[in-house]
Amino acid sequence: MKLKVCGLKDPDNLKMVLGQNPDYIGYIFYEKSPRFIGNRKFNVPQGAKKTGVFVNANFEFIKNKIKSHSLDAVQLHGDESVDLCNGIRSQSVEIIKAFGIDTTLDIELMTTYLKSCDYFLFDTKSRKHGGTGKRFDWSILHFYPFEKPFFISGGIDSIHISEIKKLSAKNPFLHGVDINSKFEIEPGIKNITKIAEFKTLLHDL
Repeated sequence: MKLKVCGLKDPDNLKMVLGQNPDYIGYIFYEKSPRFIGNRKFNVPQGAKKTGVFVNANFEFIKNKIKSHSLDAVQLHGDESVDLCNGIRSQSVEIIKAFGIDTTLDIELMTTYLKSCDYFLFDTKSRKHGGTGKRFDWSILHFYPFEKPFFISGGIDSIHISEIKKLSAKNPFLHGVDINSKFEIEPGIKNITKIAEFKTLLHDL
């Protein structure tokens, strides 16, 4: 089970998060997010995959951020087209396509992205494009019909470990969890103790 810690923007806090050896770390390049990284740049050793999170950004903007931040992965959290996904994939990064979930899975929409991304990510549907701290009904994913590995996101906390275990047992394509607001002291500053405890529980699954 992979662990992605998203919404990092403070260099000292980032170093402490990296000390917990997450599989992915997320930088948010969406200006309306309270976790917007702005012009900050970090030196990150090899290990955690550096993931840029974008919302309806254009190709050139994303391409420039891939280069300037040495990104390993790009998470598209808006209404990005399949063509944009394919274009970004040519930059030799992993593509994570996010979908907002309310009460159903839009199977028809997801089908169009199957060949243009490496992973899906399911988050609680919101006009804010994530960061709500709210969870959608994970039982919806019992009906997930694809073999495309996926992440779950949205309001995940340590109290949900048993539910993550149940979901993983029912769906072997659950690839990882994306944690954010429930593990913060304030937006963009993570609670290291809480992340460490969660990671231990997660890897015991």
